[in-house]
Amino acid sequence: MTADPRGALANLMTAFERHLEASASKRGEEDPTVIAAYDDLADAFASYDDALLQAYGEMTPLDIYDGDDDEDDELDDHPDEDGDGSVYSGLDDADYDEFPDRSG
Repeated sequence: MTADPRGALANLMTAFERHLEASASKRGEEDPTVIAAYDDLADAFASYDDALLQAYGEMTPLDIYDGDDDEDDELDDHPDEDGDGSVYSGLDDADYDEFPDRSG
């Protein structure tokens, strides 16, 4: 089946309009209308990007935010060995004394 980027673009534009309308009239942080419009917009974008790739071998420079935070990924790679929530900076207590007091 041949991808139709123009049709996918029309669907994407409609999804943007619906998301705008839902956002403008939202009722609270967890408004199901906004959530549904968000999901529909993400799906329409993915369809457009896929159609563009299939038809022309091109993609948009955009990516769908999936809720993961890169900072969280970095923290997962370095577990808190002490269990106190701190991140070891590599300096021992004695090393801190080498820095002058800059409190003024």
